[in-house]
Amino acid sequence: MHLKSYVTAALYGLPALTSAAPSAASYSQPATPSPSTSGSDDHFREYTIKAENITAKVIPYGARLTSLLVPDRDGHDQDVVVGYDDPKYYLHDSETNRTFFGATVGRYANRIKNGTFSIDGHESHIPENENGGLDTLHGGFIGYDMRNWTVTAHSDSSVTFTLLDQGFQNFPGDVISHATFSVSTEKSAENPKGLPQLTTKLVSLALTEKTPIMLANHIYWNLNAFQNDNMLKDTTMQLPLSQRFIAADSIEIPTGDILDVDTAYEGALDFTQPKLIGKDIEKTTDLCGGGCTGYDTCWLIDRPAAYAAPNSVVPSVRLASDKTGISLDVATNQAALQVYTCNGQNGTIATKESQAKRNKATNGDSGATHVNKYGCVVIETEDWIDGINNPQWGRDDYQIFGPDDGPVVNFATYQFGTF
Repeated sequence: MHLKSYVTAALYGLPALTSAAPSAASYSQPATPSPSTSGSDDHFREYTIKAENITAKVIPYGARLTSLLVPDRDGHDQDVVVGYDDPKYYLHDSETNRTFFGATVGRYANRIKNGTFSIDGHESHIPENENGGLDTLHGGFIGYDMRNWTVTAHSDSSVTFTLLDQGFQNFPGDVISHATFSVSTEKSAENPKGLPQLTTKLVSLALTEKTPIMLANHIYWNLNAFQNDNMLKDTTMQLPLSQRFIAADSIEIPTGDILDVDTAYEGALDFTQPKLIGKDIEKTTDLCGGGCTGYDTCWLIDRPAAYAAPNSVVPSVRLASDKTGISLDVATNQAALQVYTCNGQNGTIATKESQAKRNKATNGDSGATHVNKYGCVVIETEDWIDGINNPQWGRDDYQIFGPDDGPVVNFATYQFGTF
């Protein structure tokens, strides 16, 4: 990772920001916004970024990916991201389901036990927003997913959002964060075939005090583009470097135990080789919480000895849909990833009308009309969840940062292919 360049990028937006304001309308617009939003609706303005065979849409509200088009095996564009066609509906979602569809979550992704942590003997308490006050999820009642980020840079193929967090939700100190989404098909050592690629960079700086920082992208994927009711029998997943996972209790708080994937739950968590997501899912009762069957689990990414740096970018996830022939390879510099198989979806949220029309035009069938249970999968690249409350893991250097520390960088690439 080129940390010097990230420091420059992180400082770039600082002078312009005094609060978590909506996107400024004065910026030029090479990425054309939706004509339906303007003025005070700038934070719901869609920015479209493109490269060959890949088109993405993002909005400032929650620094959020709302759509991603890539071709299937027959050359038809498919939207493989779960969400809404109307950007303003994400606000309604926040006020009702709060699914976190496509959002950047923080200041601290995932759960914090009892909403409490200590740094250098000083205890901090943040609002508990889940399980009747037993934990804090994704930053509290108003996390980064509900903030109006500012557009600080954009081009035809890239958008950067910036947020100045001045002690939001009682977290200590101030933090400035940048979320960059870019698309490309350029050939490189990491992408020798020039496949369509989305790159995400989450860069944060602690400005005033030591504080936990762990941002993550919360993108819901469906590679069969809702042509099937769920993903269990058509989508395979591989986690090639994940032989261990973090055990959790009945409300998904880490117990402190690290278990092996090949022995726990009769091997249901062993995805070191490609396996249908639904192959062993019936063996996972209570894995995703009390009475829950499915995956909502933090797998560790154990890099081989050949990778000298603990934050080296490594292939971490592969998904592939037999229905569309679309594959997705995720590489990241993070030490873990949370995979959630949409166990909590219950078919009450409609799929995008645009995708239904796309399915109807290509297949004569609109496909799934609603986001069903197991109808999507979330991949959060991040550090070990609730590491700030499990000092025996030794994760403080990767999760607690102060004004004397360098930037916190969550880097990931998403490469799409066909088979």
